[in-house]
Amino acid sequence: MTEPILQVHSQSPAIAVITLNRPQKRNALSVDLIAQITAAVSSAGTDAARRVLILRGSGPVFCAGLDFSEVGQAAGATRSAEALAKMYAAIGNSPQVTIAAAHGAAMGGGAGLLAACDFVVAADDLKIAYPEVRRGLVAALVTCLLRRQLTDRAVRELILLGENIPASRALAMGLISRVVPANELFDAAIELATQACKGAPGAIARSKRLLDDLAARPLEEDLRRALDYHLAARESVEAAEGILAFREKREPKWGPRPGA
Repeated sequence: MTEPILQVHSQSPAIAVITLNRPQKRNALSVDLIAQITAAVSSAGTDAARRVLILRGSGPVFCAGLDFSEVGQAAGATRSAEALAKMYAAIGNSPQVTIAAAHGAAMGGGAGLLAACDFVVAADDLKIAYPEVRRGLVAALVTCLLRRQLTDRAVRELILLGENIPASRALAMGLISRVVPANELFDAAIELATQACKGAPGAIARSKRLLDDLAARPLEEDLRRALDYHLAARESVEAAEGILAFREKREPKWGPRPGA
């Protein structure tokens, strides 16, 4: 598998760009890709010369979510979930300003990448969804991120319905920062990054720590709590049926609510 591309923007050495580089799989988050994104974010975060980190996707979509060829493998569920939590924590705790430049589609765990960043610049063709409940799963880890940013009603709409929403609706919710024409996406992200570079780097890093300190619990503690919900759903009968139905391109056949 091709690794994500980490490069410094040619016109501004303060701006680092990570490109999800698995276009043949719609940048689906395999365990390997998750680990490589985490490593790239951590590497960029240790470079004092880098002030802003932009995440973008190659190919027709930003990120299709978890790699479903791995999700159904029980033996790898814990490893995958822990890697996902580590990736979100690395992005959320980065001392740099983080910007997602998203186009096409951002689904499930891929939409979680948007929620982990400080800002999201979206192409006007972007569709966002957290469809986990429709697969018998629980969007536990991304819920930790969404609850820090959106109203309770907005989070419930995203998590409990699992519908595709357009960029305009995501903007109204506050999930994304701005919407631009698709052909202007990267330029708009660079413009925002340039504005962020005008702030003092130490002040920005301390401001980000303050925002985390003012939350009810630190992000990493929330992610640890959410892992239990995530794994319980991944190992459930509902998840097995939901993932099989997704692969077979049919509606899932749900039984009665467990414990009812």
